[in-house]
Amino acid sequence: MGGLLKTEAVVLRSLRYSEADRILHLYTPHRGRLSAIAKGVRRARSRFGGRLEPFFRLRIELHEGRGELLTVTGAQTVDGHAGLRSSARALDAAARACDAVGRLFETGEPHPGVFNLLCHKLSLLDADPAGATRAGALAFRLKLLHAAGLAPQLGACAGCGEVEHLVGFSGAAGGVVCGGCEASSFPLEVEAHDFMLDALGRPLSEAPSAEERTLGQVERAVAETLEHHAHVRLMPAAGRAG
Repeated sequence: MGGLLKTEAVVLRSLRYSEADRILHLYTPHRGRLSAIAKGVRRARSRFGGRLEPFFRLRIELHEGRGELLTVTGAQTVDGHAGLRSSARALDAAARACDAVGRLFETGEPHPGVFNLLCHKLSLLDADPAGATRAGALAFRLKLLHAAGLAPQLGACAGCGEVEHLVGFSGAAGGVVCGGCEASSFPLEVEAHDFMLDALGRPLSEAPSAEERTLGQVERAVAETLEHHAHVRLMPAAGRAG
């Protein structure tokens, strides 16, 4: 495969390379995650300006050669998300969202829904930087699990199918478990179970809130699911201030 590729993309990461270049990790709707080199972008008179920075949503042109690393030949800004850049907390939340997408969806397999979800998350942070909460970050991760086909089973015991007395969560089993199947699980309170149901059922803009104790259980459930079934370990959903 070769030639010119035109696509929308979100810049997940931008890394310095050589004296004037940058390596970009991009997420696209129809080519998944891509890596590209932007030559001369760090020069003062670069035609790309500052639009190849993390969290930019772009219409980008890439030359595709024989190797895995594409070359940026053109870029137009769709959304620079200037609002979220005014808040350290929102910047941190955006970085963690992009990192989660890059780690969980690291191949070229197309996931248009994941691209749209990431764009929506960045737009929400841009519109309301103060809304960069741990609850919002966990709601986003639960939706990523769903998109990856790894959404935890929450309606019945993942071990035996029992619908009552659901007292724990097992990452290995893939969901909530009853008292008879709770070996190797950790206790999951009703509030954490309800949060996960609500977060999966509501739009991202209507993510539920919860106490820190509850969010801690949700984060552990998400982390154990990812480690057991995707062999992925993410950064915490929010920094100390989140």
